[in-house]
Amino acid sequence: MAPQAPTLTSAAPRRRYRPRRLIAISIFSLFILLALIILIFYLSVRPRPISFSVEDARIHNFNLSSSDTLNVTFHLALLADNHRNHHLSIYYDSLGVAVWYADQMLAFRELPPFHQPTRNVTRLVLAASAGAVPLFGSVADGLKHDRSAGEVGVEIRVRARVRFKVGAAKTKHYVLRAYCSPVVVRFWPAAGWSFQKTYCDTDV
Repeated sequence: MAPQAPTLTSAAPRRRYRPRRLIAISIFSLFILLALIILIFYLSVRPRPISFSVEDARIHNFNLSSSDTLNVTFHLALLADNHRNHHLSIYYDSLGVAVWYADQMLAFRELPPFHQPTRNVTRLVLAASAGAVPLFGSVADGLKHDRSAGEVGVEIRVRARVRFKVGAAKTKHYVLRAYCSPVVVRFWPAAGWSFQKTYCDTDV
């Protein structure tokens, strides 16, 4: 009986991953992990938008000279509202408030840094002054007309550098901006006159 030829069996080739494919898989896995971390953080913290509003605005010592230079003080009361955030507090490292009319800034005031806790509404009371500010011709004409009418509509702009804190973690700096317009201020508030609260468009 003739001997049988040996049977050759071939093992399946081992799967080799190229370096580029390994890198791509690692990056994709890291992306999925980061997305899950962000989702878990959002669901646990549920951050809510911060809002600003102007609660009161008054004009004092208004003086517009014949050479169209302005002296005036705006007394303002603003609310920074963070009451909807139960886990997020805010560090205001700088905050400036400006009063604009048409295309010109009339007055400015910078406030000291402060920390706003969670579930908090902070009232900011300030006086923004202008000392001998030269006005554009159209701005001077508009203010003269508004003064004769007894009231003026201005825009209040807020700009702040903020950091957010959740637990022991703090974020990097962000720029917060709020635009409040029109803020109608009377030159001579009559008895029984009440200021109309103005809500601001806030962006971080």
